[in-house]
Amino acid sequence: MRLYLRPNIQPCNLTATLKKPTLHSCTNTTAYLLPSCSNKNLLKIQTKKTLDVLLRPLESTQNQISDYAPARPTARLGKRWMEYQGVSNWEGLLDPLDNNLRREILRYGNFVEAAYKAFDLDPSSPTYACRRYSKGSLFERCGLPYTGYQITKNLWVTSGVTLPGWVDKAPSWMSVKSSWIGYVAVCNDKDEIARLGRRDIVIALRGTCTCMEWLENLRAPLAALPSEEETNDDVVKGSRDISSCPQQQPMVESGFLSLFTSRSSSYPSLQEMLREEIARLVQTYGDEPLSLTITGHSLGAALGTLAAYDIQTSIKGAPFVTVISFGGPRVGNIGFRSLVERLGTRVLRIVNSDDVVTRVPGFTVEDMGQLASDEGFHVTGLPGLIRKYVRDTWLVYAEIGEELRLSSRNSPYVMWMDPITCHDIKTYLHLVDGFVSSKCPLRATTRKLQLAL
Repeated sequence: MRLYLRPNIQPCNLTATLKKPTLHSCTNTTAYLLPSCSNKNLLKIQTKKTLDVLLRPLESTQNQISDYAPARPTARLGKRWMEYQGVSNWEGLLDPLDNNLRREILRYGNFVEAAYKAFDLDPSSPTYACRRYSKGSLFERCGLPYTGYQITKNLWVTSGVTLPGWVDKAPSWMSVKSSWIGYVAVCNDKDEIARLGRRDIVIALRGTCTCMEWLENLRAPLAALPSEEETNDDVVKGSRDISSCPQQQPMVESGFLSLFTSRSSSYPSLQEMLREEIARLVQTYGDEPLSLTITGHSLGAALGTLAAYDIQTSIKGAPFVTVISFGGPRVGNIGFRSLVERLGTRVLRIVNSDDVVTRVPGFTVEDMGQLASDEGFHVTGLPGLIRKYVRDTWLVYAEIGEELRLSSRNSPYVMWMDPITCHDIKTYLHLVDGFVSSKCPLRATTRKLQLAL
C-alpha cells in the first residue's frame, strides 16, 4: 500500500489509546499517515516491516520509484556560491535554515535518491546489484528530468571480505562482491551554470544494500590510512609524523576503507575510479569556476567523506570540495577529522536525532585530553576496563564537519519509533524541507512524503 501526504494537509490530533508506544494517526480522507486498522494490527504490521528489512535487507523498499517530481530550483546563487558550499562553514545559514541552502540540500538529496531508484535490488534479477538505467536516461527515469547535469561515470564498489567455503551453498546473490553504488555527473546546462555561479561536479552515492556491504559495515575497528609514496601534501605528511599518541594518526573505519580501496578482476576500486574521472574533469574544466559536491546517504555518506579526503590529497588542482551527507555513520578518529579540516574540506552532516545509524560505530570524544583521562565517552558510567578495551581495539571516533540536526518527532507525518523510517532518505528530505530553526522545527507546509507500509 502506498500512502501519500500532500502539502497544506493539517494532521488531526487524534491519539491512539495504546500505552507503549503512543501512535498519532490522522483520519483525513484525502491524506493520512497510518492505515485504518486496529492499534494491535498496526503494531504487528510495523514490527513485521522492521524485521523484514533487518533480516532481508536486499528487499528494502528504498528503490521503489515515487511519482514525486521535484521542482527545478530558480534561485540564483551567483557570487555567493562558495558561501552555500560551506567556505565559511555555513555560518548563519543553518539555524534558521536559509531557504537557498535548503533548496540546494534537497537538490543534492534528490541525486542520492536517484541512485537508490536506479539500483537493481531484486535477487532474482539477472542484473542484480547493477544499475537499471543507462547514463543518458537515469535522471529522467528516476523523476529528475530537469537537472542540467549529465552522468559521465558509473561507480562500483567492491567488498574485500573473504567468505568461508560453506557460502558456496548459499544463494548466489548473497556473495556478490561488486555492486553499482552511484555515479559522477557534471553540470553542462548553460542556464544552470549561470544560476549556480560555477560549473558543478556531483558524486552521488547510495547506502548499504547488498549482503557483502552489510558485512563490511560490521568491521567497526579503526584502521590506519594507507601511506602512499606519491602523496606530496605537506598536511598529510605532517599528520603521519605524529607518534606521541597513536589516536592522533588519521584512522578510519575498517569496513569503509575496505569498500573504498578493494578491487576485483572486473572492476577497479572506487578510489581508482574517482581519481581517474575527477582528474579528467578537472583537466577539461579547470580553467573555469568549478566545484565538487559529494553527496551520499548512510554508507554513501561515509564513503563520500573518504572520497573527499582522497581527491584533495591525490589530484593536483582539485576544485573546492564539499560533502553533503544524509544519515551518515561515524567515519574516522580525531586524527582523521583534523586532517580533513586542515585540507579545507567542508562537510555538512544532516542528522536525524532519532536515527540510530548516526550514532555508530564506536564511541566519540571531542579531544585527546578526554581520551587520556578516560573521560568524555558518550556512554554514562562506562567502566574503566571497558574504556581501556575501547581504546585498545580502536573504537574511539570523532564527529566530522558541521551538523544540521533534525528530528522525526517534530513531524506529524513520520513514525519516529520505526528505525527504518527514521533512516530512510525520503524522511531526511522531508525533514529538511520542513525545518525552520531549532526554536521552530517544522513549517506548516512541507514537501509530500511518500512511505511504503
